[in-house]
Amino acid sequence: MKPVRWGILSTAKIGLLKVIPAMQRAESCKIVGIASRDLHKAQEAASSLGIPKAFGSYEDLLSDPEIEAIYNPLPNHLHVPLSIAAAQAGKHVLCEKPIALNSAEAGTLIDARDGAGVLVQEAFMVRYHPQWLRVRELVRSGEIGRLRSIQGSFSYNNRDPRNIRNIAKIGGGGLYDIGCYPITGSRFLFEGEPTRVVSLIERDPDWGIDRLTSAILDFPGGHATFTCATQLTPYQRMQIFGTQGRIEIEIPFNAPPERPCRVFLDDGRELGNAGVRVETLPVTDQYTAQGDVFSKAIRTGQPLEFPLENAVQGMRIIDAVFRSAASGQWETP
Repeated sequence: MKPVRWGILSTAKIGLLKVIPAMQRAESCKIVGIASRDLHKAQEAASSLGIPKAFGSYEDLLSDPEIEAIYNPLPNHLHVPLSIAAAQAGKHVLCEKPIALNSAEAGTLIDARDGAGVLVQEAFMVRYHPQWLRVRELVRSGEIGRLRSIQGSFSYNNRDPRNIRNIAKIGGGGLYDIGCYPITGSRFLFEGEPTRVVSLIERDPDWGIDRLTSAILDFPGGHATFTCATQLTPYQRMQIFGTQGRIEIEIPFNAPPERPCRVFLDDGRELGNAGVRVETLPVTDQYTAQGDVFSKAIRTGQPLEFPLENAVQGMRIIDAVFRSAASGQWETP
């Protein structure tokens, strides 16, 4: 299969350090251009990563006929406008999470996608890692009985006022940045949507961003709870509870690309580790896997497992979490 020719919008750190090198290792991806509003930054990035073309504006990259698809890792408030611009330029779009700042904004991408006849997807790379695929397989098989509860935690400690995650007006805050992961993981394993949510949010008194968020998602089959925080000790874990067992994902979201990942299966026969067995998953760069899946969908025309509508529904849940924290009541996505 001929590789898809990709362009990268911005020299964001996640792109330079993680996504671009991973996509360059993908069989179906070829990175041919990178853009920044500062041409010098684009040229530096292109030189260091071996990318043939550097552009001094996003518009110049989007007008290049050689580029078929773009990866958009811009700050959150630019996800929708630049993704729409890319679609209107005839480019397929893989956009970093969150796809938008609210569900109404996300919905405008559907019109842009349909009008241009391109693919647009939210970049939740975890859904392509073998550990998540294996856990879903175990849940489906009844390994832990009936799935009833999921508990997620995701935190880091970032007190830099200049960091985009701490700037409220451009979409900073923990729920947008990391709370979206346990939400996505819960939907992935319950294979459905919550009917209502309730939450508590604590905001930073100086920056206004949500720095500590906890929520309950009420699914038809059970409950999912999570806490995300931007000013706590770094940690992440997912616990999946069934009527006959438990699964624990050791590093669910920032899966290391250079070493195997582990999941723990507990048959519940006693507290401690007596009933636990460990499954080790192969070394995988989830960004490489994500790039391959999206590129193959472009080439083959096969439908995406997680189309743009899935991302819009995810934003409805995030909207409801914010509303619940304000109202003090259960809210319906």
